[in-house]
Amino acid sequence: MNKKIIDVENFLDNNRFSAFQWKILVLCFLVVFIDGLDTAAMGYIAPSLIAEWQVSKAALAPVMSAALLGLAFGALTAGPLADVFGRKKVIVISTVLFGAMTLASAAAWSLGSLTFFRFVTGLGLGAALPNAVTLMSEYVPHRRRSILSTLMFCGLSIGSASAGFVASAVVPSYGWRSLLFIGGVLPLICALFLVFILPESVRFLVCRNAPAERIARILRKISSSVDFTNATFVLPESVNPQSRTSSPVFALFANNNGLGTLMLWLTYFMGLIIVYTVTGWLPTMMIEAGVSVTQAAVVTGLFLTGSTVGNIVMGWLMDRMSGYVVISTAYAASALCMIAIAFHPLNDVMMQQMLVFLAGLAMGCQVQTVILATQFYRTQYRATGVSWVLGVGRFGGVVGASMGGILLSRGWQPHEIFLALAVPAGVAALAICIKGVYYTFRPNPVPAVNAESLG
Repeated sequence: MNKKIIDVENFLDNNRFSAFQWKILVLCFLVVFIDGLDTAAMGYIAPSLIAEWQVSKAALAPVMSAALLGLAFGALTAGPLADVFGRKKVIVISTVLFGAMTLASAAAWSLGSLTFFRFVTGLGLGAALPNAVTLMSEYVPHRRRSILSTLMFCGLSIGSASAGFVASAVVPSYGWRSLLFIGGVLPLICALFLVFILPESVRFLVCRNAPAERIARILRKISSSVDFTNATFVLPESVNPQSRTSSPVFALFANNNGLGTLMLWLTYFMGLIIVYTVTGWLPTMMIEAGVSVTQAAVVTGLFLTGSTVGNIVMGWLMDRMSGYVVISTAYAASALCMIAIAFHPLNDVMMQQMLVFLAGLAMGCQVQTVILATQFYRTQYRATGVSWVLGVGRFGGVVGASMGGILLSRGWQPHEIFLALAVPAGVAALAICIKGVYYTFRPNPVPAVNAESLG
């Protein structure tokens, strides 16, 4: 009997987005949501830590930066592991890791122990996010890949915002440890659902020559009308058997990937400089300009609100036009917004609310840069590609988190800082533009798949 050849990508594109795929989206959303909540938790418990342990703000700095460094290193290591052992395994292990370490942080007895626990927590957080993004992107049809991946990614900002509401409800009554306790229990509960419900990436299974029946069991949950009897599953990607033993990191620079990889790194790095500088230092600059604490918090919150709205709008646009055009235009618009903010007094609250919201709207392209990475890399090294974009970009976050304070301490005025932020925005726009032009004329070589190589 002749074997049927089923192209998994065509199968996903030609079938409706099923209830099974919505379950995957919800589970990945929960992972990213809890990731955002745990990442933001330290900012809300810092005042209580200073009061209880009688430490200075400077002494707390290593604790605050430990998770950021852990996030970077976790992302850099998790991608290659996921491309070898699978997305699901890494997601489950990393979720358990950051849950357990957040619980350990709740029991910390000194700044040193808390710093260590937060660093290891960051390793888990940094590993979970890129693999959740990758797994989700590998289950959505091409025509809806950007918007559905974006909806899942919004869990990060919603989780970060929710940390403030949870903190205001529990920290005054139960102390700072209660927030970390909640942040530790939630991922452990989530991990149970991940173990029993979340499937492995079907694309990954095809690339790893998993048994056909295992792949068929997953695809039947998407469409029960297709007969998978005696089927062979393929992808429209060439799989070099030797690439399975080589480093996935090396693959990011092979097969004409090098320029695209560097441009994605540069773009995300520059974008996080802007995000962390604005969210970390805009309130301080506005308060020093005579704005009340409440108004400064509202204006900064509008940046995050605008970013969330921008994520969804740009995800919708990227499914309908060139992602390169959408992202490069958005970064260019963010540069103009930074210039506009610089030329208006910070104490003009109404005008700043509008400008900061527009800047956040434009910076929604930051998430789309990650979505673009999921579409740029092939299945064999997609997790590595996405995680390294996020990991390298995290160092931009470290730069942004410290840059505002350094520049202010050296006498820079707020308008000078915002003019300076137009530079990384412009660089990011140029980098994506270069990537788009280059791969329009020199696309990645993806020859027609050989059915036997993936059989």
